[in-house]
Order: sequence, then C-alpha cells, then structure tokens
Amino acid sequence: MRRLHLPAAYDTARWPDSHWRATAPPPVRAPFEGPAEAGVAVIGAGYTGLSAALALAEAGVPVTVLDAGQPGWGASGRNGGFCCKGGAKLSDAQLVRRFGREETAAFLRFQDDAVAHVGATLERHGMDAERGPDGEVCLAHSPAAWAAMQAEAEARRALTGRAPRLIPAEELRQEGLAMAGAHGAEVDPVGFPLHPMKYVLGLAAAAEAAGARVCGGSAVTGLRPEAGRWRLDTERGPLLADKVLVATNGYSAEDLPPWIGGRTLGAYSTILVTRPLTDDERQAQGWTSQSMAYDSRRLLHYFRLLPDGRFLFGMRGGLSARPEAQARVAREAREDFEAMFPAWAGVETEREWSGLVCLTGSLTPYAGPVPGAEGLWAAFGWHGNGVSTASYAGHLTGRRMAGEALRLPAPIATPPRRFPIPALRLPLKRLAYALIGWREGRPGRHQAPL
Repeated sequence: MRRLHLPAAYDTARWPDSHWRATAPPPVRAPFEGPAEAGVAVIGAGYTGLSAALALAEAGVPVTVLDAGQPGWGASGRNGGFCCKGGAKLSDAQLVRRFGREETAAFLRFQDDAVAHVGATLERHGMDAERGPDGEVCLAHSPAAWAAMQAEAEARRALTGRAPRLIPAEELRQEGLAMAGAHGAEVDPVGFPLHPMKYVLGLAAAAEAAGARVCGGSAVTGLRPEAGRWRLDTERGPLLADKVLVATNGYSAEDLPPWIGGRTLGAYSTILVTRPLTDDERQAQGWTSQSMAYDSRRLLHYFRLLPDGRFLFGMRGGLSARPEAQARVAREAREDFEAMFPAWAGVETEREWSGLVCLTGSLTPYAGPVPGAEGLWAAFGWHGNGVSTASYAGHLTGRRMAGEALRLPAPIATPPRRFPIPALRLPLKRLAYALIGWREGRPGRHQAPL
C-alpha cells in the first residue's frame, strides 16, 4: 500500500502514550480468520466504521469490521474528546458561495443533529464516557478576530435564526475562562466533552452486541471486485462482501481504493495533559470552567479541564512522524500552553501524544458511494471534528447501505476533489503552515498585521 507519511505514522504495534489509554485500557479484538463472507465489510474500527457497523447490524445486515490495529488505536481513541459541531474547513460564507444558502443551512443542522446523535447513543447504550457540560467556547486571539467573531455571530443568526453568546474580554475571568491574550469569546450551546476512548470502546461493544463482527490486527492489503462482490485480502485469508465501506480517514492508504488517492491529507495534532491542578492553581489562572474551548487561530489550540483536574492542551501544526519533528512540535505546544496559561508554567506535563486529522482537497467531508465502483462506499475528511460528525455520518451511511433512502446535505454528499498537486501535499502544507504562523503569530510572540 502507498502511504502519504512515514511508516511510523501507521505502526499499529505502537500505541500513543495517551491519557485516554491509560485510564481506559482497550481490550484486544481477535484477528480476522478467512476465508469468510459478509453482507458488508467495513475497513476501520473508529467512530465512522463502528457507527456504520452498529446501524447495519441493527438492520439485520451481516457486517464484519476489519482494523489494522484495534478499536481506539487511531484518531477515535487519541483525540481531545470534543463532541462539537464542525467537519468542514470552510466558513459559513464560503459554504454559501459553493453550495448555496439552503444546503449550507442543512449542513449546519446536520452538525447539530450529529452532536445530538452522540448524546442519544451514549444514553441508549448506557455508555459511561464521562460526558461533560454542554457548550463550546471559542476565544478570540486578536482584536481583529474579536471583531470578526461579532460580525459572524450576526451572520449566523441571519442564516440559522440563532447566534452564539458573546463574552467581552473583561468578563472572561468571572466566567472561568481567563486565557492570556484573549480579546473576547463566543459560546455555542451545542456540544459537550467526553472520554474518546471510552466512547469508541462503547461503540465497538454495542456493534458486537447487535451482531457485528469486529476484528483487530487485520490489515486489509488488497481490495478488488470479484464475481459481482468485493474481495478484501488480509494476511489470514480473504473476506468476500456485497458492499464495502472505507472508513480510515487520516490513516487512509493512497491506493485502498485508488479513487481516494490525492483526496486526503493527514495532518498532525499534538496533545499534552498536565498533572491534576489544585483549586488554588485554577483560581490563580482564572480558568475553572470544564467547557470545551479553542482559540480562533487557523492553526488552532484546543483545551479543556478534565473531570479529574488535569488540563488537556492540544495544537495543530505537525507534518512528520520523524522523532525530531514530533519532539519539536511537542516543545512548541508546551511553550504555547505556558504563554496562554502563564500561571501554570510550572505545572508538569504528565503525558504527550499526537495523531492524524484528515483534510480533503475540497476542505469538506464526504460520506457516500465511491463514483464508478458499485457497492463501494467511503466516509472521511472530518477536519479535526470527527467525534460527532464521523459518528453521525457513519450511522447514516450504514443505514443507506442497508437500503434506506436518506439524503445528506451537499457539503457532505459531494465527492471531494483531489489536491491540485497531490505529490506536493506535504511541502505545500508546510509552506502554508509557515505563512499562517507568521500572519497570526504564536501566543506571546509578535503577530504580523492582518
């Protein structure tokens, strides 16, 4: 298989040193043994694949899930635990220009429904995934960002009839949201934090209870049509299926299937978690809220206080699996953490890890049939907001594959285009990151005029 990144990025024998795995060790699923058959084969045991498998199994469709690692090894078990709106890397205005107001409004409703779907799934299956308080906060990192935030709030009201609550800078501390350099904030009431590993393991257990077969350590090495069905090759034998869902997101191979090649870009996100903070330490910084939060930079930072008092801090920006590159990004994440939360500069990092988020050439997600390949489906491209979007898209895709006539909004139903020069994706992304970093400035450092 052809991969975009170095082999280390896809080495399923190496687990990230994450807080999530330390607090919810995942059980091992046995590898697939072939030959065997299924109505639907799902490649990838993350939120997308498991949500689809659960929907298929509940509809009575025989389904087998194959994962090169184990449920929770990839992004679904190593993200920040933000069940929030999102999925595209385009603004509302850009979505309107590309898809029109009606389809954009439908996509925004889809995002609300996605969050509600995760909440309902947790409740229906009795999953204890440490659900936190509702709401998500975005903090303006500059005066220009605060002005844009206020203007966009009114634009959102015109589009959906609802706008986020705005908090001026002088009121952030009393809201428990004091971050150095913040010029204001907006609060969206939709969304909630959770324990991502507990959630993905809950999905796996629910899918199995409904009749799905979930196999770990079962990398798919080949995928091709055979006698009107699809043949998936693994080292322990083939699986024949009527339909296939490729749900590998940022860990996709360029040639599984070839159609996906050049359409995705896996970009790194790095997370650190501190030791538990004392009440006095939280008060000293002025951050006491357990709400999900992020800043308004394009190379954003995201952070939240965990239920046990630890603080999670994440940052976009890495592009390589090389140890020296990973170490550099981890140092930068720590520096930014200390600049944004200076009262905690002496608080130790307890764990640090990274993983891949998935961008597409259209900067929009996709869930639907692979054009020109009968029975082959794909769902990917959550742009760092996969907890809700991937779950709901996977659920609806499973129902569609089971025969339901469901229509998705155009921003998620339109196949994404390839990146303009696929071979240069990483160098061009590195250049773009450098330019964005120069224009926006890192916390505590000079910011170029916008």
